[in-house]
Amino acid sequence: MKIALVHDYLNQFGGAERVVMALHEIYPDAPIYTSIYDSKRLPKNFEDYDIRFSFMQYLPWVSAAYRYYFLIYPWAFQSFDLAEYEVILSSSSAYAKGIRKKPEQLHICYCHTPARFLWRFEDYLKQEAIPSWVKALLPYFLGPLKKWDLQNTQGVDFFIANSLVVAGRIKKIYGRESVIINPPVDGDFFRPSAIDRDYFLVVSRLNAYKRIDLVVEVFNRLELPLKIIGVGPAFNNLKKKARENIEFLGKVSDLELLRYLAECRALIFPGEEDFGIVPLEAMACGRPVIAYRAGGAKETVIEEETGVFFYPQTPEALADAVKRFQFMVFDKNKIREHALKYDKRVFKKKIEEFVNEKYKEKFCKL
Repeated sequence: MKIALVHDYLNQFGGAERVVMALHEIYPDAPIYTSIYDSKRLPKNFEDYDIRFSFMQYLPWVSAAYRYYFLIYPWAFQSFDLAEYEVILSSSSAYAKGIRKKPEQLHICYCHTPARFLWRFEDYLKQEAIPSWVKALLPYFLGPLKKWDLQNTQGVDFFIANSLVVAGRIKKIYGRESVIINPPVDGDFFRPSAIDRDYFLVVSRLNAYKRIDLVVEVFNRLELPLKIIGVGPAFNNLKKKARENIEFLGKVSDLELLRYLAECRALIFPGEEDFGIVPLEAMACGRPVIAYRAGGAKETVIEEETGVFFYPQTPEALADAVKRFQFMVFDKNKIREHALKYDKRVFKKKIEEFVNEKYKEKFCKL
């Protein structure tokens, strides 16, 4: 099987890029085609991959200003010639699924979500720090991009959704069915600790839509110890509001993250995410999660077994959940056992089996 991997852009490291790493572990000889690549913003092991970037790599300030080049990405991906490959496996939340393919090729798209800036425009504006002039101009370009996005789905033979939420969007927007394979958690790295500390934990990018302000307000009121890991536009504002019981740790190393997750009382997860890998990392460490009952958390958190839900998204509801949590007992082993259902080994096995099945269906007929 000759296979190529395709990803939107490699200039940041988050959940989607962890998926790319896992895909590359399955197919270590496969090149990765992408619009732009910034090695300084990615883990060292990416330097060993065969990464093939587009002409966009040479555009001015493209790594930092990549969002503003949104009209160029369709041409970048359609400029790649992948005719030599039997299978194209794209990892896409916007552009990568728009790659050109021939009828005799198999294209499987692992969809993190249909493009937010096209199909959930108001939510996208809330989530991203975008200059007002860009916000004013963007709606005028959405029509042609939506048309392109819908047209290029015809080149996708099969969709894999990362969650039930995303599977619903794929069905609603593209009219396509999908199989659900959740993103992986690294159960070998995230492991329980024998040490129990007396603090709650938040791990998040500090954007307004993540609702960390809700957690700060509640823990100011409850006067319980809280540590917050992460950076972002809301950092200074949140720090001003926080009392002495709340500690901001900023950006930490992977080993520090592991220690804080493994030793906390519970992870607080106050926002709505399509899936959300951090709760599973906490659970892999045997720690329960106090989560807003929405989005991917509804798939991964089991009430009173691996965590506690709160609803609605208000300070009162979160405060009540934290108070209830303090009288509950959780089993570390059971929590970890649940998290390992999403382990990287499970993810890789499911992806490989799905690709092999579709490969046999297509090429055994030829």
